[in-house]
Amino acid sequence: MFQRLLLLLAALFPWCLRADVTLAPLFADHAVLQQGRPVPVWGRAAPGEKVTVAFRDQTVAAAAGPDDRWVAWLEPLKPGAPAELVVTGRNVLKVQDVVVGEVWVCSGQSNMEFTVRGVLRVNNADEEVAAAQYPLIRQFAVEKTVADRPADRVRGAWAVCSPETAGNFTAVGYFFARDLYQKLGVPVGLINSSWGGTPIEPWISEDALAGDPAFAVVKERWKQAVAEFPSQAAYEAARAEFTKAAAAAYEAWMQAPPAEKAACLARLGAVYSHTPHGHGDPATPAGLFNGMINPLIPYGIRGALWYQGESNAGMAAEYHALFAAMITDWRKHWGQGDFPFYWVQLANFSNSDPADTSWARLREAQTQTLTLPNTGMAVTIDIGDPGDIHPRNKQEVGRRLALIARHHLYDIPGDWSGPMFKSAAREGAAMRVRFDHADGGLVAHDRPPAGFQIAGADRQFHPATARIERDTVVVSAPEVKEPVAVRYAWTNAPEANLYDGAGLPAGPFRSDNW
Repeated sequence: MFQRLLLLLAALFPWCLRADVTLAPLFADHAVLQQGRPVPVWGRAAPGEKVTVAFRDQTVAAAAGPDDRWVAWLEPLKPGAPAELVVTGRNVLKVQDVVVGEVWVCSGQSNMEFTVRGVLRVNNADEEVAAAQYPLIRQFAVEKTVADRPADRVRGAWAVCSPETAGNFTAVGYFFARDLYQKLGVPVGLINSSWGGTPIEPWISEDALAGDPAFAVVKERWKQAVAEFPSQAAYEAARAEFTKAAAAAYEAWMQAPPAEKAACLARLGAVYSHTPHGHGDPATPAGLFNGMINPLIPYGIRGALWYQGESNAGMAAEYHALFAAMITDWRKHWGQGDFPFYWVQLANFSNSDPADTSWARLREAQTQTLTLPNTGMAVTIDIGDPGDIHPRNKQEVGRRLALIARHHLYDIPGDWSGPMFKSAAREGAAMRVRFDHADGGLVAHDRPPAGFQIAGADRQFHPATARIERDTVVVSAPEVKEPVAVRYAWTNAPEANLYDGAGLPAGPFRSDNW
């Protein structure tokens, strides 16, 4: 009888059984709130229930709507001592050790998920972890979740950076945060929402994918991939077999002597080229936006860091449009304007085919996306590992992202970008290349610049000799008497040694569009 009464109440008056005020999971002990802009605090309560939020000297109120949701807005905050966030409705919630500073969303695939000291380790991982005494750097690790429709909750918890926890921080995010903290002296919060092996399509909302007819290919490609398995059971069996094969191939590559690395890498690539897909798969278009990004919105943030593209290297022709749509889409959903969005350009990596330029073309697509406002790109063509898709020098990756933020956001003087292609013009039998961000001159580390190619009207590129003349590079090859095009670092794993005076690398480029 009692159970029937509960069911009746739940049907007629659902708020009777859900009267307690709740908070979105991001508002938990050790949280970091964004400084300098209004801060939304939200959760659920019975429809019409008044909720108050108290933090420091502010108390603001809101009422839950018919959908149980409420949101209260704190006036812009300044950094200061940790404080308690108190939410009061029919019950009282107290969130301890809340600080105010800079909050960054960290997203992408495995090179963002890559932790300071996990299965894969950064260079000098033990020393880095032992020195990680930064209680004002904190990470909220989002649990991996695929969702069919936009979710409003996600699992995760804030961790305070210490030698006991730092090993589990996103490495790129941690080294970025450490640099900012040392320069700004304010707390830095990282919201780590990343998933290894994922293409860009699952990180874009359904609305954005449907809003551009050019993206119809995404749905059609997914439809065909899923159709390979007549049932969910067949997909899950294939996925289990794939996971086992991929783990074995990866372990073989890890243990292989140097002479066998390339062959093992090729076998690993062959395994991943047959990744099965089905319902609940992390590659589901919009699936990770729904499950791992939407629940974070509209948490107050300064900006986003992105490290992804490896899984889209075979589809570079469409990547720019997808990437630009994703950035625009996130900004639209967050409703905080064109917040800073910085990413890592893919590092040098080889799939053992020296003629393959798929990664070079993906890097170009990433560069093209700089046309969006308030964006920045860290070039890493010089610090990858041709035999490892997961380069270990995440310290420098984080530092280069931080240099961009320092310049654009925090008015800290210093170089932030290496030379970027501006123009190329023929001079006799040579091409003179000019660059932006080369005012301090160019260097090639005591040897001629490598990685240049040149072509004539026949469109056949040849390795070229290059010499630096102040802030330009003059490129020529004996096989090309009348050059019309020049390329630099235009292979998957090029030899690239052109830098500015501050040691920041020149970005790969081509002057042609062949």
